[in-house]
Amino acid sequence: MNHFLLTGRKALVTGGAQNLGAAIATALTKAGAAVVLGDVNAVAGEAKAAELRADGAQATFVHLDVTDEASWNTAMPQVISALGGLDILVNNAGIEVTSLLIDFDPAALRKMLDVNVVGTSLGIKNAFKAMKPDGAAGKGGAVVNIASVSALIAFPALSGYSGSKSAVDRITRIAAAESGALGYGVRVNCVYPGLIGNPMGMKLATDVVDIGLFPDVETAVGSVVGLTPMGHLGEQSDMANAVVFLASDAAGFITGTGLAVDGGMGS
Repeated sequence: MNHFLLTGRKALVTGGAQNLGAAIATALTKAGAAVVLGDVNAVAGEAKAAELRADGAQATFVHLDVTDEASWNTAMPQVISALGGLDILVNNAGIEVTSLLIDFDPAALRKMLDVNVVGTSLGIKNAFKAMKPDGAAGKGGAVVNIASVSALIAFPALSGYSGSKSAVDRITRIAAAESGALGYGVRVNCVYPGLIGNPMGMKLATDVVDIGLFPDVETAVGSVVGLTPMGHLGEQSDMANAVVFLASDAAGFITGTGLAVDGGMGS
């Protein structure tokens, strides 16, 4: 038996319409899982789900605002109905706001915390309710939260983002402890992605240039590469493969931990 395969597993990926979330959804389907993409972007979400179906996967889109409990209450029955259960939740939805502390906007920080911290917490809450023995899915499962290498290092202009992703790390560990103590049968882990050359990563590079920390994007990216022992940026597939591992039986005795997929940057 290949313990890395997810054949027959049923997964929800938040923020699954594009970028890293879409890559994670693709990797899960390639490992054999059926997926629901939960996102506020219906156009991109429906398109990605159609693309996955065209490749032979079972995939669908459900509207989900991770910050809104009412949205979760509406989406979860749809997810479980579409999949016939739920074994995996990937809390991927997140936003990044770049700002020096001297300039930070409280409203922007609150919005980021709402998505990154409240959204992740609501995801865990709903996964536990569904996956625990008396839940609608009731077979246990795995939650994988997306944190960030910024939870492990001090990088200028990322105080708010780093704080939010550090919170994701702590929430992950406490959720794992609660699941174990209360017999939910749900493993909870997180991934610390390094910088990826996707739109979100490149926006960060542009933002730190605009702030004045670096003269140009090439220098900004080069500074990150210089902090990375492997000497290059990560790919979305690197992060997605780590999620597949943590969701699989190969990680069956792993819970309450974080997996750095950052080329050694956070070491």
